[in-house]
Amino acid sequence: MTFAEARALFPVLERIAYLNAGTVGPLAHPVAAALVDGVEADLVRGRSGIPYFEEMIGLRAELREGLAGLVRADPDTVALTTSTTEGCGIVLRGLGLEQADEIVTTTDEHFGLLGPLGASGACVVVVEPDPERILAAVTPRTRLIAASQVLWTTGAVLPLAEIRERSGVPVLADGAQSVGAIDVRAAGLDFLTVSGQKWLCGPDTTGALVVADPDRLAVVSPSYFGQRRYEPDGAFEPQPGARRLETTWLARGTLRGLLVALGLRPDWWLERATTAAARCRELLRSRVELLESEPAATLVAFRPEGDAPALVARLHDAGVHVRDIPGRGLVRVSCGWWTSDDDLDRLVAVLQR
Repeated sequence: MTFAEARALFPVLERIAYLNAGTVGPLAHPVAAALVDGVEADLVRGRSGIPYFEEMIGLRAELREGLAGLVRADPDTVALTTSTTEGCGIVLRGLGLEQADEIVTTTDEHFGLLGPLGASGACVVVVEPDPERILAAVTPRTRLIAASQVLWTTGAVLPLAEIRERSGVPVLADGAQSVGAIDVRAAGLDFLTVSGQKWLCGPDTTGALVVADPDRLAVVSPSYFGQRRYEPDGAFEPQPGARRLETTWLARGTLRGLLVALGLRPDWWLERATTAAARCRELLRSRVELLESEPAATLVAFRPEGDAPALVARLHDAGVHVRDIPGRGLVRVSCGWWTSDDDLDRLVAVLQR
């Protein structure tokens, strides 16, 4: 697939410089068709009967396998979720943390992680997103290090597998801005969350949780399809592997839509996304206060001279979609494998006005 052919998959790119996959990625024709076909199949063929449920179980297994391949994981360690937030919640509830336990996190986390941390009942220790500061905050009471692989605020990359190795403390990696945007491996991480609707350009409310050892988490939100058998008193035998942690039924079209999205990604996706982000930084470096770090991800953050939300609104009116980071005075640009030179030139043209 050529770059022009890849761009043609996304109708929105005909009008808009879509630079906001860090929030929600663009939707491709084949993904939308899979969603529609799924609804039409439900409408005409119904949502019951053995063939229907066998198909759904098969689709779930196929999707686990596809998501596992993204991060070089065993499909048995993958649980399907509706979001990274749900994945974080499954981990925080399943660990059975108490008030005497500590969790180390950073000042630059999204509420999708912070909310489950705050509800966990443990003591949350917040430090700057620097590996040495994270390690220095670890004490004998630390039960978990929870942080983003790629910070949603600045695009900085945290070496969480290295932090895990050096600290000996389990790590929950929020992969909302990493999986599908940069090269990610689940190895060395205890828990990794995946967002389906961001960089993977899948349907809304899709995602996954990768758990190195699924048996270490208690099942705190049991679902019918997370068990193998149950008793009249509610006692149950969980499914093997990470399936035991799944809480949500996903529609036929949703499952097929994410599978199609995974299959659309060209072999050159990583090289193109990395190149686009590098060019974006080069264009912005002499024009605005650019936040830079090494290694760099595909999120590019800068501080404009004026009001960040006002600039985002002005860009939106010009057909350039980015976002601001509340309370930081920052504008964030998401560069994907579909991002063209023209998209970035349009961004710069508005900044120069």
